[in-house]
Amino acid sequence: PRHNKVVACYVASWALYRPENGKFGINNLRPELCTHLIYAFAGLNHTNWTIKSLDPFKDIENGTGDYRRFTQIREDYPHLKISIAIGGWNEGSQNYSELASSPVRRNRFVNSVVEFLREYRFNGFDLDWEFPGSRGGMPVHFMQYIDLYQELKEAFIKPGYVLTAAISANLGMIDAGYNIPEISKYLDHIHVMAYDYHGTWDLKVLPNSPMTSHDKLSVEDTIGHLLNKGAPANKLVLGLPMYGRTFILTTKPSSPQENPMNKTCLPDGFKGPYTGQVGFMGYNEICEVIVKDLHLWTTGWDMESSTPYAVKDDHVIVYDNPISMKTKIEYATKMNLAGVMVWSIDTDDFHGKCANLMESLDPTDSTFPLMRSINMVLANTTNRKPDDSNDNKSSSDRFLSTVVFAGHYYNEDGTPYDPYHNLHLPHDPPLYPTYHRVPRTGFSCYGLENQLWADLSTQCQAYHLCRDGRLISSHLCVNGTLFNEQFQVCDQFYNVRCGSPYGDL
Repeated sequence: PRHNKVVACYVASWALYRPENGKFGINNLRPELCTHLIYAFAGLNHTNWTIKSLDPFKDIENGTGDYRRFTQIREDYPHLKISIAIGGWNEGSQNYSELASSPVRRNRFVNSVVEFLREYRFNGFDLDWEFPGSRGGMPVHFMQYIDLYQELKEAFIKPGYVLTAAISANLGMIDAGYNIPEISKYLDHIHVMAYDYHGTWDLKVLPNSPMTSHDKLSVEDTIGHLLNKGAPANKLVLGLPMYGRTFILTTKPSSPQENPMNKTCLPDGFKGPYTGQVGFMGYNEICEVIVKDLHLWTTGWDMESSTPYAVKDDHVIVYDNPISMKTKIEYATKMNLAGVMVWSIDTDDFHGKCANLMESLDPTDSTFPLMRSINMVLANTTNRKPDDSNDNKSSSDRFLSTVVFAGHYYNEDGTPYDPYHNLHLPHDPPLYPTYHRVPRTGFSCYGLENQLWADLSTQCQAYHLCRDGRLISSHLCVNGTLFNEQFQVCDQFYNVRCGSPYGDL
């Protein structure tokens, strides 16, 4: 990557068993898009307190041998740190609590981890205990949890292994389960699982990973809380979800343009074709479903949470896309965090099936659009000098996209009007549908000059033509682009500063 930030990529090992286009194996990885690769998950043998494979046939040599195949990636990509993650949601908390409570068990476990890493050539270990002090874990074992990390760290010093942990983003769980100043002493990075704030369990449609909120369940609240608790910013890694949450409304919306947030929903959502999990869809599933029935889905943007959503009848998907991720990455950079992590790379659009939803960052390769955009935003935000601005970038340097017209412009006398006749574009317009509904936002041209103006209430996805203080026409940027007022075009999202509350980076 062309930046100095962490991009930690979790790989769900069971993705190999998904059907058809969802099947993801080691050969599907693009290691150059990550700085750290994390194989999820190993488990805990609670009879002898050692680390174990959860799928021996897949992981170990007498089967497909994926542990060794995974760590061999480093031979071609020596920059990578490759870790094994232990735990996960299905492993629960009780056994890990019992492990942490006993010095004898901890010693046996630490020795087994060191041997495991050496045997399979991992150079990092990630503890994904979900969660200390809850889900069967005993609060009384709070301090022994610190001892476990200290003993792992001491054992890792000589071989140089990386020690990380994935922690909850819920403020209550943070306070109940983590002594932040103490674990920060021993962890190289703290992976903040800044997602699953909401789901169908709330019985209403709410964002999976909101940037901001009024209920303390947001990225901004979590990171602020961790920093206030004593977490070093340069050890925090912000989690980005490559999936969304699905909902079925109890009542169909009165209009496709109606924002579904806070509407009541059934206890279960719907599932995607590959992951098969009710209430959950990978980004690859989401974009394929929308592309398949493009004329039936209406997409929108929730301003409060900086979250995109899609609606079809009573079905709602709340998810993350490159635009919402850009907001979070810019925040992480502004807060001087170590970087970002993704759960999980195997649900990005790794086949590039959804190129007509978003113009590819590379015209020759439309795969992994989320991962590519993450690295592009990090490169742009971390490498920019303080005096950099869009003024000193040429259109070719900035990968300007072509304008996609969602309608036609007319003068008051009815003659055609082209506001872009003096604009030189570096390539021909791409071929994709150009009809898109423009949301009604109450935008006013009063007091504005005669030109095109971005609509901030849509995160600059919509734009309007103003003449003599009157609204002439409204239009929508598509394929993941946003309206750039300076260049008067729909531009790649990473080039646009859309009234960000965090300022120019």
